[in-house]
Amino acid sequence: MSKLLLIALAGSLGTLARYGLGGLVHRLLPWPFPWGTLTVNLLGSFLFGLVWSLAQERFIISAEARIIILAGFMGAFTTFSTFMFETGELLRDSQWALAAGNLLLQNLVGLVAVFAGWALARVL
Repeated sequence: MSKLLLIALAGSLGTLARYGLGGLVHRLLPWPFPWGTLTVNLLGSFLFGLVWSLAQERFIISAEARIIILAGFMGAFTTFSTFMFETGELLRDSQWALAAGNLLLQNLVGLVAVFAGWALARVL
C-alpha cells in the first residue's frame, strides 16, 4: 500500500479516535469546560513524544511508520501535539525567544483569528 494511502487511513482513524474520546469525556464530565479537547490534546502530546522517542532515539519504530503515525493519526487526532512538540524542541535547544514567540503567536493570534472569522461571517 502506498505511503500516502496509509497516512490517509491513519488520519481517518485519528479523526474517529478524537471524536470518540472527546465525546466520551464530554459525557463523563458534562461541565462547561472543554474537558474532551483538553484530554485529546494532553494524550496527543504524550503519544507524540512517545512515538518520536521510540522512532528517533530507540529505533523501535521505523522512520516510515513514524511518518504514518505522526502525520496521519496524530495529525488528525490533534495538531496541538505538534505545536507542543515544536515548542518543546525550541526550549530543549535553548531558543527561549522563539519558544515564547511560538506560544504567544499561536495562542493570541489564533484567538484573534477566531474572532476575525466570526466577525467576517456576521457581515457576509
